[in-house]
Amino acid sequence: MKIDWAKKLSSRKFWALLAGLTTSALVLAKVPENTIAQVAAMIGAFGSIIAYMFAEAYVDGQAVNTIKNEDLK
Repeated sequence: MKIDWAKKLSSRKFWALLAGLTTSALVLAKVPENTIAQVAAMIGAFGSIIAYMFAEAYVDGQAVNTIKNEDLK
């Protein structure tokens, strides 16, 4: 089974999992709460950026396909 990394990286569930896992690991390591909050915020920010990039790439790809199909008619 091949993993679709583009789909996985654009998934909000994936980023929520990553933030939760990282937060739990940092709590176990007794990292200060302020640092944990900053790390979780950065994971959320990067997740949002990556999801936006993949969404825009998908929309752009669909627009190109539409133009190509219209040219073939």
